[in-house]
Amino acid sequence: MSDAPPRPALPDRLSVDPTSPHHVAAVFEHDVGIRFNGSERADVHEYCISEGWIKVSARRTVDRKGRPLLIRLNGRVEAFYR
Repeated sequence: MSDAPPRPALPDRLSVDPTSPHHVAAVFEHDVGIRFNGSERADVHEYCISEGWIKVSARRTVDRKGRPLLIRLNGRVEAFYR
């Protein structure tokens, strides 16, 4: 038997940015995977399952504050623990 702590439920909307109101630190203690339109993506910054979108960075482009510029892609989103 393993004594691993239980994993929290994955929220409908999650962001990797710690300043975002959709950031849940307890979720990031575990390895989270995102499947978008049937293929696994490793470059997702934010997702929303109910609205069906993800946000990914636009290559090396940054805004004036130095944060990556994000593009919103629409499709089928699935979040899971690895």
